[in-house]
Amino acid sequence: GPLSAQPLMDVKLGELPAWLTTCNFSPLRLLGGVQKAWSSYYDKYINVKRGGPAGISMLLAGYCLLSYGWNYQHIKCHRWRKYH
Repeated sequence: GPLSAQPLMDVKLGELPAWLTTCNFSPLRLLGGVQKAWSSYYDKYINVKRGGPAGISMLLAGYCLLSYGWNYQHIKCHRWRKYH
C-alpha cells in the first residue's frame, strides 16, 4: 500500500524520512496522538482486572528519570563543590 497508510511499526528504517514527510503534525493531531497513547497505556497497565502496582510504579519511575534528566546540570555542578 501507500507509505502514508502504513503504521509506524511497519515502516522500514530507510523509509522513515519519507514516511515522516507524509504525516500531519497539526496541534490537534498531536494532541489526539498523546490522548491515544495515554488511553492505551492506561488500559494496558492501570485499568486491568488483575493488575498490581506495576503501572503506577512505571509512571513514578519515568517521572523520577525525567526529573533527574531535567536537573542533571545542577546536580553535576553541585557534586564538585566543597563544604569546608
